[in-house]
Amino acid sequence: MTSRRDYLKRVGLAGAAAMGAGLGAAGVQAGSSAEDPPASQAQAPRQHIGVSTYSFWQFRGERRGIEACIDKAAAMGFDGVEILHVQMADESSAAINKIKRRAHAMGLALMGFSTHQGFVSPDADLRRTNVQKTLYQIELAARLGIPTMRINTGRWGTIKSFDDFMAQKGIEPPLPGHDDEEAFGWVIGSIEKLLPRAEECGVVLGLENHWGLGRTAPGVLRIVETIQSPWLQMTLDTGNFLERPYEQMEQMASSPVPITLVQAKTYFGGGRWYTLDLDYARIAGLLRRHGYRGWISLEFEGNEDAGTGVPRSLELLRKSFG
Repeated sequence: MTSRRDYLKRVGLAGAAAMGAGLGAAGVQAGSSAEDPPASQAQAPRQHIGVSTYSFWQFRGERRGIEACIDKAAAMGFDGVEILHVQMADESSAAINKIKRRAHAMGLALMGFSTHQGFVSPDADLRRTNVQKTLYQIELAARLGIPTMRINTGRWGTIKSFDDFMAQKGIEPPLPGHDDEEAFGWVIGSIEKLLPRAEECGVVLGLENHWGLGRTAPGVLRIVETIQSPWLQMTLDTGNFLERPYEQMEQMASSPVPITLVQAKTYFGGGRWYTLDLDYARIAGLLRRHGYRGWISLEFEGNEDAGTGVPRSLELLRKSFG
């Protein structure tokens, strides 16, 4: 019988490649490995960039449907779509299947699910209600085939107007007779009740730096590093750190608890509540340095029309993240 070495000498590498199915991939590569670049020089895969359906609506005017957002995202060249839960008008099986079918037809991944809940309350019944709501949302994410879901700590609610809350940079006093230390216990206890369902459904929860106890990186880290579950990771929102943003992003990215999703805010036309001049080349380098290769999800929060502001944002993120 002809040995593999003799065969390669006789037919040459081109012939061996053509017969690769018979020889096995390892045999073909053995003949050309000397010409392959070292692994350290191999080009990193392109970062996938999606867009939140929030970018096309921003809680302004008539609620824009998810399927319409999917069509716009595909036309603009995104890789995937993150669904804002409150933007879903219909959660029936038929409606969910239509969303999945449309995303598949447009070649887009459904890669994130953004939800709202609040565990910062001395009212145990209210916390239980929010736990039950979040358990349902986890199941909804699984029905949509989405692998990660954004959750929040919630906030005290002592500043009723969100515009006033933003004017105070997201800082509000606790309820009389209570403090943040007590609230951390409420939040940690509530999130722990979510984790068996998250594991059962295969949905990673991402605690976001989203006001309340999660307003700062240390607040987010205190919760996720106390719980220490592979089903609780972090969603990093680049636009929610109003002080020392790069320092706080670094704190989150360097934690042993992984980041499951990055939400990247842009503000073309000026921000609705504030505008941050974010250096996305710097942010991309920071995330790569800590090994993040997951999804980037655009959250356009500018006053420019989404028809132009969202494509401009995608161009910015493509240049920064590759």
